[in-house]
Amino acid sequence: MKKKITLLSIASTSLLLLAACGRSEVTQHSTSFWEQIVYGFAQVIRFLSFGGMTAVGIILFTLIIRVALLPLMNIQIKSSQKMQEIQPEIKKIQAKYPGKDVDSRRKVQEETQELYAKNKVNPYAGCLPLLIQMPILWALYQALTRVDFLKHGTFLWFNIGDKDPTYILPILAALFTFASSWLTMKAAPEKNAMTSTMTFLMPVMIFVFAINVASGVALYWVVSNGFQVLQTLLIANPFKIIAAREAKVKAEKDKIKAREKALKKALKNKK
Repeated sequence: MKKKITLLSIASTSLLLLAACGRSEVTQHSTSFWEQIVYGFAQVIRFLSFGGMTAVGIILFTLIIRVALLPLMNIQIKSSQKMQEIQPEIKKIQAKYPGKDVDSRRKVQEETQELYAKNKVNPYAGCLPLLIQMPILWALYQALTRVDFLKHGTFLWFNIGDKDPTYILPILAALFTFASSWLTMKAAPEKNAMTSTMTFLMPVMIFVFAINVASGVALYWVVSNGFQVLQTLLIANPFKIIAAREAKVKAEKDKIKAREKALKKALKNKK
């Protein structure tokens, strides 16, 4: 979990740094391979901009990208769930060998690996999909910020290339970011300071950045993070996970009570 949070932090910081680098305009004459990918993304958005409405193209393309990434996101979510479920066991192993010496660390590592194997958990399975997704999302972001024809047009109350004067888009982006993080963390059997901090820090970062960029970029974050919330509710609904976990605990308690009752009855019959 800590590795995943670290990767998310690095990815988020990198996304923020994009505002300070790669600002040169991307056109069909750009020569670098990366800029050609960015321009290709921009062309697809233009194609999807029915009625010349760039915002519609941004919304549709963002949804297409998110749907295409669903299999990877499913792997990431399922892996994260498995890691969350065995966190209490990992803490028990760490408490069993609290020493900082080489031997204690080796035993912690060995028993943790055995725990992974027993529960069929790959601690890196959730990280790979994230690393695959980021270049795609970065290319989409840069298409919105570096290709001129995606910076023009109006939609509802805002101009695509200008900041949202009403702050509605930044607020929505922050709210959806918080909702996504909160839903993901809610199902965790145990909470820690790092995950709790990220749950509140990420929305603030997104809001601050969204009020300083073009509305087209803020719109992308609203749609993308809104889709993430829906995706979490469909694939890894925390309320269903908690209910299933509580039902499992109750079943175990009922099983123990039934065993104790049967034992008492057997002892009574012997008398």
